[in-house]
Amino acid sequence: MPEAPAGKLRLTVPAGRAGERLDRYLPDAVPGLSRARAQRLIEEGRVLLSGAPARSSARLRGGEALTVEVPPPVPLDLAPEEVPLKVLHEDPCLLVVEKPAGMVVHPAPGHSVGTLVNALLSRAGTLSGIGGVARPGIVHRLDRDTSGILVVAKNDAAHHGLSAQLAAHTMDRRYHGVVFGSPTRAEGTVSTRIGRHPVHRKKMAVLPARGRIAVTHYRRLEEFGPFSLLEFRLSTGRTHQVRVHCAHLRCPIVGDDVYGRPRKIVLGKGERSRAVTVSRFFLHAFHLGFAHPVTGEHLVFTVPDPPEFSAFRAAVLSTQR
Repeated sequence: MPEAPAGKLRLTVPAGRAGERLDRYLPDAVPGLSRARAQRLIEEGRVLLSGAPARSSARLRGGEALTVEVPPPVPLDLAPEEVPLKVLHEDPCLLVVEKPAGMVVHPAPGHSVGTLVNALLSRAGTLSGIGGVARPGIVHRLDRDTSGILVVAKNDAAHHGLSAQLAAHTMDRRYHGVVFGSPTRAEGTVSTRIGRHPVHRKKMAVLPARGRIAVTHYRRLEEFGPFSLLEFRLSTGRTHQVRVHCAHLRCPIVGDDVYGRPRKIVLGKGERSRAVTVSRFFLHAFHLGFAHPVTGEHLVFTVPDPPEFSAFRAAVLSTQR
């Protein structure tokens, strides 16, 4: 699907679309505009509803005047870097890579080099431009300390197709995480609203009314000492979703000093006790399945947990004997 052409479009909302969210209507009204890009244009104030900036969640009444400004593409000004990268799959449309913990996905304040995007540009040459100047090819993200599988779009058609699967919740994304304690139930589903923390704006939080619906399915795989290994399957992809939901379950992820506890952990009691400091939080995207956005082939990728997981487990068990 070609990208939406640059320029300013003036539309009238049909009466038949009354009651629909603005960000759901826009991709139908503007050819080549994905929902993710529509939301970015709205956030940037480039979408006017009845002459005024609107929110993505604004409900249409029908008959309103709608102005959409699609900016021209900005030349990419990121330097390719020869950074080692573990590639699980590559074809003319996409790349599937395993991101190590500690690597930032795309440039941001304080992280202008050494990112996954810099490494991808060195390998692939060109990437989809839909994600913007700083996020070429990036369809979904992992936090800096989260390791695991990511799919990256090389062209806009692949990006549109992958984004559509994310929006429809048909992409199979699974994580493993080591947590403090254990959920009351061996498996279950956490469904809440997640949005910006009302006080700490760099954090996300479970909110009673605002925010966006977030759904995480979990399953306990093992208990060892006062810790558990959980599997998570995501139905949505909100910022910090698994981390926030683990804290909500009162089982924060080991090493997550933002939503959980300090990284220095005392294992065991008495003479067998020992203090360990973990260098990252223990969350790993071990499984990814999706339909190839161009060929339709079903692709599935699975990678083992990082060695830090087994080393921590061994350290815990050594204090339990």
